[in-house]
Amino acid sequence: MDKIALIADIHGNLTALETVLADIKSRGITHIYCLGDIAIKGVSPNEVTNLIRKNCEVVVRGNCDHLLAHNCVVKLQKWTIDHMSQKNVDWLGSLPISHDFYLSGHLVRIFHASPLSMKHIFNPLHSNVDSKDYKNFEILDPMELFKNTKFIGKTGDDPTPDIIGYAHIHSPNMFRFKNKTIFNTGSVGLPIEIDNDDTDIELSHFSTISSYIILEGNLDSKEISSYSINLVRLPYNVEKEISKLEKSDIPDKKTLLKNLSNAMS
Repeated sequence: MDKIALIADIHGNLTALETVLADIKSRGITHIYCLGDIAIKGVSPNEVTNLIRKNCEVVVRGNCDHLLAHNCVVKLQKWTIDHMSQKNVDWLGSLPISHDFYLSGHLVRIFHASPLSMKHIFNPLHSNVDSKDYKNFEILDPMELFKNTKFIGKTGDDPTPDIIGYAHIHSPNMFRFKNKTIFNTGSVGLPIEIDNDDTDIELSHFSTISSYIILEGNLDSKEISSYSINLVRLPYNVEKEISKLEKSDIPDKKTLLKNLSNAMS
């Protein structure tokens, strides 16, 4: 059987990415797919991008990747571009929105956020209805994730996926819905834990435990057979990444340091 590691939301955190890649290698996994948000918010955007390009055979575009290449306006984004090669910035902007593949007879589709846009969000762990950024972009029906839309280059003539893998919310999860499967990779560089209480978002917090998904089955096979979806959690040296932040001149450093310094396991 084949094994595919799916990683996402690295956000320029080189320490976390190196830890996750080492773990993947130790398991003998050679297929690595990235679901986007490679840079922004961390001090090593170019190094992280280089590692993703070297190690990942499939990479889809995240909202932060899109901003860097197409709509860079705020200081943090501009700082990130200044610390990257133009070749890497252009590469981020050229990435596909989604990717389909068969695994043990099941059509798997991966994208960063949703098939509707880079901003639409589906979060089964808590509602974003009161969020300033996402209140008008909340997906309530999980079946929306299975749509063939123009945004991802699909039409009604394309097959509908059996399994959806996405990222964006930084909190891993997986579940079955109407005989279909949905999983979220969580985040390598800025993992978030959610205590599943909509009444108090403060119960959510940044974590020192990275996450990624391993799919196991027969890659590119349309014949129905066994497959599995496994969630991997592993700690990384967050103090090392904090030290890098402290020594940098990255904008919004105070907020970024607070996020990592207050991270809990």
